[in-house]
Amino acid sequence: MKKILPLICAWSGLMFGATFTGTITDSECAKGDHRAMNMGSNNEECVKACVEVHGARYVLWDGAKTYDLTDQKTPEQFAAKKVIVTGTLDPKTSTITVSSIKAAK
Repeated sequence: MKKILPLICAWSGLMFGATFTGTITDSECAKGDHRAMNMGSNNEECVKACVEVHGARYVLWDGAKTYDLTDQKTPEQFAAKKVIVTGTLDPKTSTITVSSIKAAK
């Protein structure tokens, strides 16, 4: 029973997903420092330009770690903003399979 309980907990986490709070940024400026890129007048413009012009990907930065996001369309509306992402994390690749993204309060 002691070995089964952790497996059940892990499985339920994968099945129902988890929430992750952070800032939508891009893989080029992952920690939110957009000064070096000089791509726009603010962070939002820089994030969008890095994705559209330089082929970067939208990512979630939680202040300590960067997570790749499987959904690359929804994050555009939240560029440089704090959000809550619901999804399933693949810890080996640090990728969140996104179920939803909403603005954080």
